[in-house]
Amino acid sequence: MKQKAFFKYKISKILDEIILIIVAIMFLFPLLWMLCASFYDTTQASQYPPRLFPDPISLRSYLYVFSDKRIPRYFLNTFLLTVICVVGTLITASLTAFGFAKLKSRFKNILFFILLSTMMIPSSVTLLPTYTIFSKFGLVNTYWPLIIPSLFGGGAFYIFLLRQFFAAIPNELSEAAIVDGCSWFGVFWKVVFPNAKPALIVVVINQFVYSWNDYFAPMIYLQQPEKYTVSLGISFFKSMYGSMIDVGPMMAVAMLAIVPILILYISCQKYFIEGVVTSGIKG
Repeated sequence: MKQKAFFKYKISKILDEIILIIVAIMFLFPLLWMLCASFYDTTQASQYPPRLFPDPISLRSYLYVFSDKRIPRYFLNTFLLTVICVVGTLITASLTAFGFAKLKSRFKNILFFILLSTMMIPSSVTLLPTYTIFSKFGLVNTYWPLIIPSLFGGGAFYIFLLRQFFAAIPNELSEAAIVDGCSWFGVFWKVVFPNAKPALIVVVINQFVYSWNDYFAPMIYLQQPEKYTVSLGISFFKSMYGSMIDVGPMMAVAMLAIVPILILYISCQKYFIEGVVTSGIKG
């Protein structure tokens, strides 16, 4: 009986691993193709049927990208915009979450419910009203439409995530700080904020990835090419041969664009997993 149960366990374990491998291949294949396509020459990029691995390997796409003067500008625009959005989201979301987690108010639960309800509203519903408001204030073709959302928490998800983590921090620490003469902001800054490092890193990583990869908002609000971000600037890398898209340079820029994200995630992977797990322990 024990052998039969052990056999079933091993079979289920093997099946789980096979499924995980298949899912991993499905997610990694586009990245592999993007890497290979960045080394295509002109003929391989347009040949049919397409091949996965380049033969021969060509560096012409990367040479073309590094010689293009627009690329450093696109990366600088994206980096500055991303840093501002990350800092703005981190400050406003953490302060709001602290209020929901530690401060007492008769309307706290109602307001938190309303906040969570906004997560069910599709962004396409608010697109036209938001664009109209920014247009009325003359903010179109500036970075403000991309920055302002981060100054209001960056979305309900970050506030919810941090609120869950802050709520798991013992109230005794906050009460002891109050007794010692700390203000509520002092409690936030000296007690809660330092103890919420994993959750804060989760917010930083998610907001960094979102702002760095954002294509839709820059496409809507930015009109001058010198203000473009990397994700929007990739569309400029097209072939000089008619209307055919030159895949090589586009994939080379895309590969360079994911390097900062990979570095950030690999360096903060431990805290990212810890923050996701711990934030759901206490509601």
